[in-house]
Amino acid sequence: MALTKTVAGIAAGTLLTASTAFAQTYPERQITMVVPFSAGGPTDTVGRLIAEKMSADLGQQIIVENVGGAGGTLGAGNVAAAEADGYTILLHHIGMATSATLYRNLAYNPLEAFDYVGLVTEVPMTIVARKDLEPADFASLVTYVKENADTITMANAGIGAASHLCGMLFMQALEAPIVTVPYKGTGPAMTELLGGQIDIMCDQTTNTTEQIKGGTIKAYAVTSPARLDIFPDLPTVSEGGFPGLEVSVWHGLYAPKGTPAEVTARLSQSLQTALADPEIAAKLGELGTAPSPAADATPDALKAKLEAEIARWKPIIETAGVYAD
Repeated sequence: MALTKTVAGIAAGTLLTASTAFAQTYPERQITMVVPFSAGGPTDTVGRLIAEKMSADLGQQIIVENVGGAGGTLGAGNVAAAEADGYTILLHHIGMATSATLYRNLAYNPLEAFDYVGLVTEVPMTIVARKDLEPADFASLVTYVKENADTITMANAGIGAASHLCGMLFMQALEAPIVTVPYKGTGPAMTELLGGQIDIMCDQTTNTTEQIKGGTIKAYAVTSPARLDIFPDLPTVSEGGFPGLEVSVWHGLYAPKGTPAEVTARLSQSLQTALADPEIAAKLGELGTAPSPAADATPDALKAKLEAEIARWKPIIETAGVYAD
């Protein structure tokens, strides 16, 4: 028995030494950051910003791989099944939480299939419309939508997309079952809004800021608790009487379950370094958001956020009765 324990102890010590050595040399090669949405979209924009800065800190390039489809679950599923060695990581948004309810036959458990690196940013959303929509302000828009709910159209980037989730909250808050039109991504939805084929949409500032500033779409409100510096004249939904409409699209960085703790710690450290870079703060500021503080760019903070958001969205989705499968 004593010999068995000794052998077991030696084996455990060997594994620990190997793990520590691996972590000390990590990374030795290129890292792939999977973004489970199309290139050029708001989540892709965030991913490429931090990938560049983390690459410089880690001394190895992080390449962004766009794996769109199934509301982000295709790319997330690929990462869940990847080797847990720190060379495949996932940047996902609020959809990581909502997929737990939206997909009744999800191939992975969002809470159990990943290790956590940290929160990246929380992007507010804007309620926007085609530039020639009649209402002049948010209060008028609310009245207009209620009176024309059966004819007005609202775009989203597909079931489970941030624009879809925000749209559900919008309809619930106004108690108006608007005709929704899903697209395969934010790009096509915005194109239709710009062309006047769609009336309204709720989408991230990372995707609407340029259009709002250019006057090609009309903005009515922001879903953040306070007004945004880039749009000081744009009221919040709370000011308009709808505090329950507040929603942000938070982004988190994950690794496959079983990734060595030393590796996730190194990735988290690198993420914090990237988010502290003034250039990141400036670029995110131009898009109406800000980097997560160091206290949130941690595994524990991301895990707590995911748990809380799953609990928040589960009853909302179940009440709506809209599922992706």
